[in-house]
Amino acid sequence: MRLRGDRWQPDVDIVETEDEVVVRVELAGVHSRDLRVGVDGSELCISGQRTAGESSGVRRLHQMEIATGPFERRVRIPVGFDRERVSAHLADGILTIQLPKRGRRSVAVERG
Repeated sequence: MRLRGDRWQPDVDIVETEDEVVVRVELAGVHSRDLRVGVDGSELCISGQRTAGESSGVRRLHQMEIATGPFERRVRIPVGFDRERVSAHLADGILTIQLPKRGRRSVAVERG
């Protein structure tokens, strides 16, 4: 986790397979309702908010390392992908975004 200005940035892994680019984002404690994923050209933008946990009855903080508040992470995807088929799934604190690669099109050449 990194800080950038007044926002924290979650850790990200990006891997490429033959058919797609997969982005995994570490977002423990973030609810899907507080999460936005967008595509702008070749850039993927993940943003949202993580709220603080229960604090009722707390008399003194001894240590606090888990970032709360707004976050944003922008990553450039170096491979062409199909923007219409991007999908995202949040489970067990990991957001997985699948970006299918653009299909290569072959053009039939007719004999004339």
